[in-house]
Amino acid sequence: MTMVCHRPEGLEQLEAQTNFTKRELQVLYRGFKNECPSGVVNEETFKQIYAQFFPHGDASTYAHYLFHAFDTTQTGSVKFEDFVTALSILLRGTVHEKLRWTFNLYDINKDGYINKEEMMDIVKAIYDMMGKYTYPVLREDTPRQHVDVFFQKMDKNKDGIVTLDEFLESCQEDDNIMRSLQLFQNVM
Repeated sequence: MTMVCHRPEGLEQLEAQTNFTKRELQVLYRGFKNECPSGVVNEETFKQIYAQFFPHGDASTYAHYLFHAFDTTQTGSVKFEDFVTALSILLRGTVHEKLRWTFNLYDINKDGYINKEEMMDIVKAIYDMMGKYTYPVLREDTPRQHVDVFFQKMDKNKDGIVTLDEFLESCQEDDNIMRSLQLFQNVM
């Protein structure tokens, strides 16, 4: 059985397409190749790697959603270019780029808006990932309460869905969300 390996585009091209320096890209590539020697990662491997960061919970469902947000071409695998492009947006993108990427993550079925079921799936996945040892202990209806608060804040026209424009506007009006978008600004 032969293993097909993927080599990324030239570093100069990736440097031009991302907010990373050539040196940072080299460091990221070494780490990526260490975890994914073939140069691509499938969903199962992605889940295994991601689970290491959340040992007290079940990160598989959230990792599934995250994987599909990274797999922008819907090929079932994430190449280094896909990974580093998303990481560039999340770490060093503009506020608008970060919010658009987050919206895409939450829009599970990719129909252009977030409905309550999608948001509930994401929130449950986040709680599962965090594990049952959270403090304070979560009640059974906590995810539903968070979804209700999200929709009260985000669904400006009260039609039961959140559009990208509503999402962008609501997030930019929320100081906590805006501060959280800056948390990883200087990572790397």
